Amino acid sequence: MDSKELLKKVRQIEIKSRRLSDNLFGGEYLSTFKGRGMTFSEVRKYEFGDDIRSIDWNVTARYNEPFIKIFEEERELTLMLLIDVSGSKNFATRNKLKKEIVTEIAATLAFSALKNNDKVGAILFSDNIELFIPPNKGKKHILRIIRELLEFKPNSSKTNIDSSLKFLLSVIQKKAIVFILSDFIDNNYDKSLKLAAKKFDLTGIRIFDQMETEIPKLGFVPMIDAESNELVWVDTSSKKIRENYSNNYNSSIQQFESLFNKNGAGVINCMVDESYVKKLLGYFKHRA
Repeated sequence: MDSKELLKKVRQIEIKSRRLSDNLFGGEYLSTFKGRGMTFSEVRKYEFGDDIRSIDWNVTARYNEPFIKIFEEERELTLMLLIDVSGSKNFATRNKLKKEIVTEIAATLAFSALKNNDKVGAILFSDNIELFIPPNKGKKHILRIIRELLEFKPNSSKTNIDSSLKFLLSVIQKKAIVFILSDFIDNNYDKSLKLAAKKFDLTGIRIFDQMETEIPKLGFVPMIDAESNELVWVDTSSKKIRENYSNNYNSSIQQFESLFNKNGAGVINCMVDESYVKKLLGYFKHRA
């Protein structure tokens, strides 16, 4: 898309995502992801109904009347978005590419973090790290992430979740909120996921198209492998080919869900023609 179309698309996503974060997700995000702890703010006179465990006995003794300590949540957190930009993100049989849905979800999460004064960073990955946007605050920073997601062209069309998690662990030292947006058609990332889930509040969002889950019976069909870019002729009338495809696909998804659940990480499954708003809200309400 040209620069005019890009700006228009960024603006459309900004308006939609900010409306969602202002009206729905800002509060749910705050309730779900707590701050690093409580910090002392001030003391005030004890009032009926206050928790007596909060009484500041030193100040109480000095003024000969009860005072309590007031604490505030140390809110500032970092949201990291790990976004799979490999070739399969351009798959679509419905009205939208997976890439567009991923961008809208990422934007909604980012504006929800911004509303709560959290920093936002992004790692765009394929089978290597394509782009690292360090955590920062501000509307301009969020719009840059959206713009990159819409126009970014990866150097590779393959996927390596393991390398993206290892990179995340090397560049983000403190506890952070981490969302991985991918179709999770990958394997051999169990060790790095375990380490990341221990260190971060981790959630995997699987975005997929229903047509990816099985091959329809259409005879010989030319297909381009989104990961390898190779053109192959597939006999879709072959029951064995259809079963092998389904088995391989289901194996990857079962591994994704099993690994995340086993390590205490969150899981969201979202088809491109489903409402990601309902999916995210349901997840946040369950977590809060």
